[in-house]
Amino acid sequence: MLNITAVLGIATMYVRYKQVHALNPEENLIIKLNKAGLVLGILSCLGLSLVANFQKTTLLIAHLCGAILTFGMGSLYMFVQTILSYKMQPKIHSKQVFWIRFVLGIWCGVSAFSMLICSSILHSGHFGNDLARKLHWNPEDKGYVLHMVTTAAEWSMSFSFFGFFLTYIRDFQKISLRVEANLHGLTLYDTAPCPVSNERTPLLSRDF
Repeated sequence: MLNITAVLGIATMYVRYKQVHALNPEENLIIKLNKAGLVLGILSCLGLSLVANFQKTTLLIAHLCGAILTFGMGSLYMFVQTILSYKMQPKIHSKQVFWIRFVLGIWCGVSAFSMLICSSILHSGHFGNDLARKLHWNPEDKGYVLHMVTTAAEWSMSFSFFGFFLTYIRDFQKISLRVEANLHGLTLYDTAPCPVSNERTPLLSRDF
């Protein structure tokens, strides 16, 4: 499921990248931020795939690297997209959309800071060794409160990501996706030019 989410995330980020590029073809700053956002988003989704395929009980280093990429690059992606929303208001983006994304970015930042601080204290060595591989926690265990805060902060960051993607709904209602098929021959092996050209087919049929 996380791998599927990563693929869908990349697709969503790419559509967003193409949309911003089409709306601001001559703004150098926006073009650079848009490209940076796409790179950060792809790295975040790559990290999500690493988290999915390398559990912390089997290969801890890969799992942690994936988590850092997912949350770190994901947070930066939200930050870049919030700046883009600010630069594109009020002509293209509404102020309401910007403020919603700004609040979600603050939510993500507070969650990330809480998770980083509590996780650092938890794994400082004062509460035992190899806590990262511990699966079952009891309230009487040392560091139980810190573990719960870290876990809650991690889920809080995840929900802030989900909320941020939901803000794209209004933006994506303004675009449509299509697949263009150009025929260059009557068969797969024919080198003669094809009399039929510019065949265009919708990506999704309206009949469904």
